[in-house]
Amino acid sequence: MARHPITDALSDWYATHARDLPWRVGPAERRAGVRPDPYRIWLSEIMLQQTTVAAVKAYFTRFTALWPDVAALAAAEDAAVMAEWAGLGYYARARNLLACARVVARDHGGRFPETEDGLLTLPGIGPYTAAAIASIAFDRKATVMDGNVERVMARLHAIETPLPAAKPELKTRAADLTPEDHPGDHAQAVMDLGATICTPRSPACGICPVLHHCAARKAGIAADLPRKTPKTAKPTRHGIAWIARREDGAWLLETRPPKGLLGGMLGWPGTDWTESDPAGTPPVEADWQDPNLEVRHTFTHFHLRLALRIATVPDTASPTRGHFVPKHEFRPAALPTLMRKAFDLARPAFQPD
Repeated sequence: MARHPITDALSDWYATHARDLPWRVGPAERRAGVRPDPYRIWLSEIMLQQTTVAAVKAYFTRFTALWPDVAALAAAEDAAVMAEWAGLGYYARARNLLACARVVARDHGGRFPETEDGLLTLPGIGPYTAAAIASIAFDRKATVMDGNVERVMARLHAIETPLPAAKPELKTRAADLTPEDHPGDHAQAVMDLGATICTPRSPACGICPVLHHCAARKAGIAADLPRKTPKTAKPTRHGIAWIARREDGAWLLETRPPKGLLGGMLGWPGTDWTESDPAGTPPVEADWQDPNLEVRHTFTHFHLRLALRIATVPDTASPTRGHFVPKHEFRPAALPTLMRKAFDLARPAFQPD
């Protein structure tokens, strides 16, 4: 089957302009016969979900140094992986990462399934990730759809239906351009085009390799696409975090429940997060002070305002929740971003060590 002119133009452009990414086997390497490592492709795709390439690079390098293959990651301690994940956000991804590695190591002999259907049976792998791994790691023809691809397709074909209603049509258009040969390189070419040229604001149409095929450019509406259905306002929830330090410098922390936001992560004991006034019992008897400090943080579906309460307690204090982490073992960087914000805000309120 003849390839579409857009596909050929993207292929030629990608051969010269592909981004250099630590998990990617570039066009020159592919021509030399180098094959992508499915483990590295899978790990990068999980990390990149709802996170930028710039934010992921350092995490990916550190993870692959600590756990160079799926068997090593499957054998890792949960707490070690969660601590290394801290700061990447969306912590359910880290729990699913471990669960997936263990299923692949236990049930698949350490080898990832090569098909979309097989990949979809694994924890934490949805349609986008399955298509990306099948396409990039195994050269299976699959339609890879992320925000970059949706934007490129909407502009190439001047699709004015707003997202998310436009998603089926955008996928059909993307599938029409996906070639039988080297579909992984094609998928990465489209994503690179969206990330570097066909950007959300001020697209660089003048240097686009497919500008002569772009219906939105011809209509003068490229920068306006894709259109999006207006979002509803996010609610605001409230909570309290209790930050206690012993006289010997140890900090009171607890491991959050395995499910839910920040599941399985270390954090400060606190109340539930509710839209009404938060209520709860402090985790240790103390002279709790209100320093009038509040952490503001935004999750996908709501804003959070977390009021802080602080206390210094004797070394004999016995908490009803959590455990004291000795000063020399406490790593603020191992806390999720919300909890680290709380620590950074509260620490000056304590007497110097």
